[in-house]
Amino acid sequence: MGHMKKRVLSGIQPSGALHLGNYFGMMSRMINYQDENDLFCFIVNYHALTTIQDKNELEENTINAALDFLALGMDPDKSTFWVQSDVPKVTELTWLLSSMAGVGLMERSTSYKDKIEKGLKPHMGLFSYPILMAADILLYGSEIVPVGKDQKQHLEITRDIAIRFNNTYGDVFVIPEADINENTMLVPGIDGQKMSKSYGNTIPIFSDEKIIRKAVMSITTDSTDINDPKDKDTPLFKIYSMFLNNDEKDILSDRYDTPGLRYGDLKKELFEKIIEYFSPYRKKRDDLLKNIDFVHSSLNQGAQKASNVADTYIEKIRNSMGLKY
Repeated sequence: MGHMKKRVLSGIQPSGALHLGNYFGMMSRMINYQDENDLFCFIVNYHALTTIQDKNELEENTINAALDFLALGMDPDKSTFWVQSDVPKVTELTWLLSSMAGVGLMERSTSYKDKIEKGLKPHMGLFSYPILMAADILLYGSEIVPVGKDQKQHLEITRDIAIRFNNTYGDVFVIPEADINENTMLVPGIDGQKMSKSYGNTIPIFSDEKIIRKAVMSITTDSTDINDPKDKDTPLFKIYSMFLNNDEKDILSDRYDTPGLRYGDLKKELFEKIIEYFSPYRKKRDDLLKNIDFVHSSLNQGAQKASNVADTYIEKIRNSMGLKY
């Protein structure tokens, strides 16, 4: 018996222009999962409704997220890649799980508290977000869920709900495991904080070259004298290093220690590195944009595959709960 592929599930936020932080933090890793595992990957447009309430913005962001992922190498034949709302059974499961989710458990959700503190209006969608996330995971029998540290608590909530359900109704759900990648690159933004849209410090991947150049040229640097060694614990050094192998990193490190290094020259080189690295993906994205029917049919194919799995689970769940009579 060969190695059984594990089912890995991950959701993608449709949240506008992709940047280096998304790519090195999560996406390149997601796409690598396709080869070793049974990857289920979906665009979380139901979740996005908690923060985006503009029809056109959500539609555009959804198709852009699909274009981004397909351009970066998501393979609809190797994986199951779909748009969340194309399998609406997940909202039914959200309701079926609600009776298993203690209010106290929900109130302890740190991400809910954070969002309220940031001034988001507390509505039920924001509050019950972790139940929808639990439904996403449990509806497809996911075994492994790659999460950042910020989502770890949501996965704990999912496990809690699933265990409580199984104790009540019998062994229906697979209890998922978190895959927390401790060495996920914390990609610094152009100001040295974590690269994030909310800080406005990102270097986008698929934007116009002028925009990418402007972002790279505005990476914060210090005013060390040209003949002094330069500080490596800085965003320019760290971002540049992501595109280098170990030998090249050593060379960059030596250049930082040697008098005469100009930051402006480094930024120009970094800009060229970024464009060179992403050039095949940018070309593929342009091709997909010209062939949008292929994108739609890929997503439909993914929704069909996801739906087939969802059907078998929802059937078992309804039976176990007494919704069949």
